[in-house]
Amino acid sequence: MVKVKEKKVAPVITEPDAEKKVKRITGMNKHETDANDDKLYFMALGGLEHVGQNMYVYKYKGKYLVVDCGMGFLEEEIGAGDVQYCDTTWLEKRKKDVVGFVLTHGHEDHIGALKYVWPKFRKPIYCTRFPGEILKKTFQGIELDFNPDKDIVIFDHHGATLDLSPFEVETFHVSHSVPEAQMLIIKTPAGKVLHTGDWTFNDDNPIEDPTDFVRLREIGSDPALLACACDSTSASRQEPQTTETQVRETLTKIMQEAPGRVIVTGYSRSIARLKMFAEAAHAAGRIAAIKERSNPNPVPYVGLPEFREIGIEFGYLGKDDIYLHNEIKDLPAEKQAIFLTGSQGEQYAMLTRLCRGHVKEMKLQPTDTVLFSAIVIPGREQDVSYLYNKLARMGIKTHTIFDTDHLHASGHAGRPEFERFYDIVHPQVSIPMHGDYINEMLNGKMAMERGGAKHMMVVHNGEMIALKNGEAPYIAETIETRFVVMEGETERSADDQVYKNRKKIATNGAVFVTLPVDKRGFLKGVPEVSSAGIFETDDTGFMKRQIQIEVTKAIDDLTKTERKERDNLIRAVQVASNKVIRASLGSDKKPQYSVHFVQK
Repeated sequence: MVKVKEKKVAPVITEPDAEKKVKRITGMNKHETDANDDKLYFMALGGLEHVGQNMYVYKYKGKYLVVDCGMGFLEEEIGAGDVQYCDTTWLEKRKKDVVGFVLTHGHEDHIGALKYVWPKFRKPIYCTRFPGEILKKTFQGIELDFNPDKDIVIFDHHGATLDLSPFEVETFHVSHSVPEAQMLIIKTPAGKVLHTGDWTFNDDNPIEDPTDFVRLREIGSDPALLACACDSTSASRQEPQTTETQVRETLTKIMQEAPGRVIVTGYSRSIARLKMFAEAAHAAGRIAAIKERSNPNPVPYVGLPEFREIGIEFGYLGKDDIYLHNEIKDLPAEKQAIFLTGSQGEQYAMLTRLCRGHVKEMKLQPTDTVLFSAIVIPGREQDVSYLYNKLARMGIKTHTIFDTDHLHASGHAGRPEFERFYDIVHPQVSIPMHGDYINEMLNGKMAMERGGAKHMMVVHNGEMIALKNGEAPYIAETIETRFVVMEGETERSADDQVYKNRKKIATNGAVFVTLPVDKRGFLKGVPEVSSAGIFETDDTGFMKRQIQIEVTKAIDDLTKTERKERDNLIRAVQVASNKVIRASLGSDKKPQYSVHFVQK
């Protein structure tokens, strides 16, 4: 059991705010430092009505508890950088009252943004050893200044109690697709909230104990259970959950029948899947290995080789369960089973690089069999389709969840598991989270129909729910939320004008015009014209010459007064260019324009 006590800060007394209505705020509301406010508040900065970017905030007596801090999935058309996560500007203004971060489990959509967000707060991170080890390696890899013995507090993955005054947080184990996942019971005098994190009921867990049903039944039947904030990701799935041991049986059968190498791609941190892959290979008379990186130099992130090491360190994998590809590459093909990254078609993942012929030490062969032991994450369909088609054209046999049963065990509950859950858990208030809107609605309906919940709060990111035992919940205020994109070393809002311009250029192209003018605005030469995605830039292009002619005429037609204002020159360029482009490419073509001036 872990007990951590925060130093208590004397509260500032202000007038109590008793108005039960929605408020749009720009600054600090009265009740946020009101010691007499006896309600518990829940809000998501990210994680509602979408998958990923999970970041939830609980507030009580002017103090803030943050649960998870994850990355999200970028829209391909944004043309942006590497990662997307929650904008924490609002919370940063209150960082002195943040008591800490508590993590439910070690998936990137729950912990991946900490390397960007944590330095802004520098508050303790409470987690089990698995996500803790990931964070330590990540922070060290990017040379982030932190103290691993102070800034990351590891608690027992079998269950613990954390004193983060004025909150008490109890944790207990639940099955998921990574080890040591936790449900949280967040306790205050205003009531208790069960925060599920990601979960499923995989009772046939091959590497650790199943869900702690004893504690789940106790809290689920507690009349004082005020609310349940519950993962909704796969609430619409109708089929019973596939177990990891069923996946092992499927892998074994395919490996026994395959003529050459068997290549399995899946999620790097799914240690149970790695274990099942190793056992299937052994049962089929093969040697299991992972494909290590081509570049032996250290990298500033945690990948498949590191997860293999962590699995061995914590006893989830035997040290001889899975070798490196380099150690088995000389074995006959029918003796090899190789696990690698790339199930989502990521640009630099190993399977994508193999399909493009970018891996010198390993080449795909027509006798290979490739298994996709993963779902297709929303937004990755096009990239995964590329892999499917590329492998088919190479004559390589594939198995996917669309044509092979029990090839993947999800870490998220479907309808059968939700029905079982709400036969156990009976909250006063249901707060569906983490999933698209329809799945959140299905989750909330089951909470009311089977769990007996009196209220269902399907809300948006930024809407703060006020909770108190025996009282109806309501939205106390609304915070403006948005997402941030990290592009290299630059942090931008996801709706930044830069990205809007990129989208426009990608769709409609761009025209670049350089005007040689004197100080009175008269042309002193032929305008230079080039484009991106409109016409070929050369000296003989018809459209280019027509734009030069029309721009020259348009500027010559301006009065002496008009040509003195550069905005008028720019507008003349746009109108003249549009006249040519729309006549050739259609009236709906709206390219981006960039006009530069050269003083003559």
